[in-house]
Amino acid sequence: MDKSNNSKRTILIVDDHPINVDGYQALLANIESNKKAEYLLAFDCKQAYNTINNYRLEEKIIDFAFIDISLPAYEEKKMFSGSDIALLIRKVFPLCKIIIISMHNEPLWVNQIYKGINPEGFIAKSDLNYKCFPDIFQSIEKNEVYFSQSIKWSQKIMIQKNINWDDYDSKILQFIAQGIKTVNLPNFIPLSLSAIEKRKSNIKKQLILDTGSDKDLIDVAKNLGFI
Repeated sequence: MDKSNNSKRTILIVDDHPINVDGYQALLANIESNKKAEYLLAFDCKQAYNTINNYRLEEKIIDFAFIDISLPAYEEKKMFSGSDIALLIRKVFPLCKIIIISMHNEPLWVNQIYKGINPEGFIAKSDLNYKCFPDIFQSIEKNEVYFSQSIKWSQKIMIQKNINWDDYDSKILQFIAQGIKTVNLPNFIPLSLSAIEKRKSNIKKQLILDTGSDKDLIDVAKNLGFI
């Protein structure tokens, strides 16, 4: 929900590195329209989940959310990353402007987050500095969508390679890369094992012509810069 400069807005910042949280808050607080802002700070998925849920129960609004993708999980609530937190915000606070800030800018990650979350802002940490941060926020504040240069490059790579996977396909590859066995993927992805196996087969056909092992698949995906 957009609010006038004279009214109080709420900004959520989620990052597992306290120095980043403090830095983002300090930069945001220097922006005139945020002088009366309330800041909610969380350092893992559990804290973020509880903060969002408490605000929902109190019928309050979160206006902006800055979320890192790599966060300690809250397995009890199936919150495994910042992506899951962002999707929860989309559901609970549909007018909240979500800004993803991540050290990851691999094409597959970018494709997954873009299609799954469609954030108002998507910034690679390598593109971020204290000089550009206020300008980025103010452009998003004006209902503009901001993607940093590394993120735009990753999107271009996916288009050039003519690979059009959805969020589930991306997650399947990422979890396999993390060492999760296919038979256990339904614990992490809300699909049946047979559906996951079909998707995995399609991924293999696109990358390795379905002739290699999971290790071969991951090696090719890494070489292509997908993960």
